[in-house]
Amino acid sequence: MDRKDGRKLESLGPFVKITPYIMSRRSDAQVFFKQIICTDPIDEYISEKRAQGHGITYMHVFIAAYVRVLAQRPQLNRFVMNRQLYSRKGIFVSMAVKRSLRDEGEETTVKFAFTGCESIFEIAELVDRVVSDSTGKQIQGEADKVAARIMSFPGPAKKMLVEVLKAMDRHNLLPGSIIEASPFHTSLFFSYLKSIKTDYIYHHLYDVGTTGVFAALGKVGKLPVIENGEVAAKNCCQIGYTVDERICDGLYLANSLKLLRKYVENPSLLEESLPAVAEDVK
Repeated sequence: MDRKDGRKLESLGPFVKITPYIMSRRSDAQVFFKQIICTDPIDEYISEKRAQGHGITYMHVFIAAYVRVLAQRPQLNRFVMNRQLYSRKGIFVSMAVKRSLRDEGEETTVKFAFTGCESIFEIAELVDRVVSDSTGKQIQGEADKVAARIMSFPGPAKKMLVEVLKAMDRHNLLPGSIIEASPFHTSLFFSYLKSIKTDYIYHHLYDVGTTGVFAALGKVGKLPVIENGEVAAKNCCQIGYTVDERICDGLYLANSLKLLRKYVENPSLLEESLPAVAEDVK
């Protein structure tokens, strides 16, 4: 049975099919990986684009690169629900954002929807608009509205309602409006730790929802890098990944991260729209 947000995959090998029965929860199946990216090409690209009137940032570069990789590497956009593997309909990136950079500043979430064919300029425009709308002091996002409705119930009813919604999700009965609003039903959750000048982390995957990939981008700093057999101090950022290993094998993930490196080390490749999104297996 298909879902509002996914198509059930049928033509899979027996080992792939049995894996969700062995590791039934997403937190059982999470694996961790660190990626180091030299940032000089990103800095040069951002400076060049700003001189041309484009306010491109690290956030735009990395979100555009992740969207492009998800479009070309569709196994990363799979998810497991109720021990069945699904191919997600659409590409989504969720983020937590602060309405103000103060300890007491309210935190909310944003969720970007993409076709996968967008250029970096289209992605930057969409991201800036959604973040601006969601951090406005008088504006409540859809995720906040759903959370507020749930929290308006009496104490015991809150727990019961959340459990009912989780059960509906497991049995493909969760309304599309809730899936659309939920930041936990997403292709990738992106933590932009660089914006608060802190290091990368390995964030846990949520057992609620369908998120299969978590990426946490840390601040830029000097790291030793081997170049032409010599050690040199280079400006680098580090990214901590947590991935549900049930959605793809290690080789597929490794090749996907190599593709990501290709894009962030040459962001101009993201300026052209992608002609078509790759299809997942039937």
